[in-house]
Amino acid sequence: MPELPEVEVVRGGVERWVVGRAFDGVEVLHPRSVRRHAAGPHDFADRLSGRTAGAAARRGKYLWLTLDSGDALLAHLGMSGQLLVQPEGAPAERHLRVRLPLPGDGRELRFADQRTFGHLMVAPLVEAPDGGVVPDVVAHIAPDPLDPLFDEDVFTAALRRKRTEIKRALLDQSLVSGIGNIYADEALWRARLHWARPASALKRAQVSLLLEQVREVLREALKEGGTSFDGLYVNVNGESGYFERGLKAYGRRGEPCERCATPIRRDAFMNRSSFSCPRCQPRPPGCGRAAGGVNT
Repeated sequence: MPELPEVEVVRGGVERWVVGRAFDGVEVLHPRSVRRHAAGPHDFADRLSGRTAGAAARRGKYLWLTLDSGDALLAHLGMSGQLLVQPEGAPAERHLRVRLPLPGDGRELRFADQRTFGHLMVAPLVEAPDGGVVPDVVAHIAPDPLDPLFDEDVFTAALRRKRTEIKRALLDQSLVSGIGNIYADEALWRARLHWARPASALKRAQVSLLLEQVREVLREALKEGGTSFDGLYVNVNGESGYFERGLKAYGRRGEPCERCATPIRRDAFMNRSSFSCPRCQPRPPGCGRAAGGVNT
């Protein structure tokens, strides 16, 4: 699933090509792609007709365009969603779900989604508890570590109240947004923390170090355009990201750790995988091996 860097790259492309332009003739080609828009596909298209995009914003893995109506066009890419800017009249993508023409510009914004787990919707803008202005359906999502509204003290206090593993806490979007499986593993490797370490046991200095590494890995991924594994994640021009080349832990089971040469270990985690170095990231005392863990 696209994480913060991938979504931010897409947001930047949408900002460049769509902000300041008006929609007209919106077509919903697959109703599942607007399933979260409760009033249905026709209302979705009607509420965008003639509306001009004022800004492109993001919170965690959600991105949106503010509209001159006071609403927002909200997008979640899901597992395989793509927001593409194409010349008007260009051949339709195989999995094109929604077409959003930009009359007079010679282009159109398209939403393609092979697996149809992503979605678009029009939602009202509201003030979130942290002071940000966001679509109402994402007001419960916390700012991400790169957001100016992110409060490290608030995060640290909330994290240390959690009775769960540190990685599970990093994936909790009500605590901190934008960090998914890939970048959680990468930040934990850099901070030399095992994913199963209890969040409540972390010292403040360890939390600060972890946040520093989270920010570093996210910024590095942004510079590379994100991480592309299977070609489903692309930017608005259809280009892949290249951060996969810089991964230190994720997906490297059995390969030598770049710090100590110990083979990277894979454990089963929340129906996914967690990768760590057994030597650099020792398992905390009292924690048994994860069910389904694979040692290499």
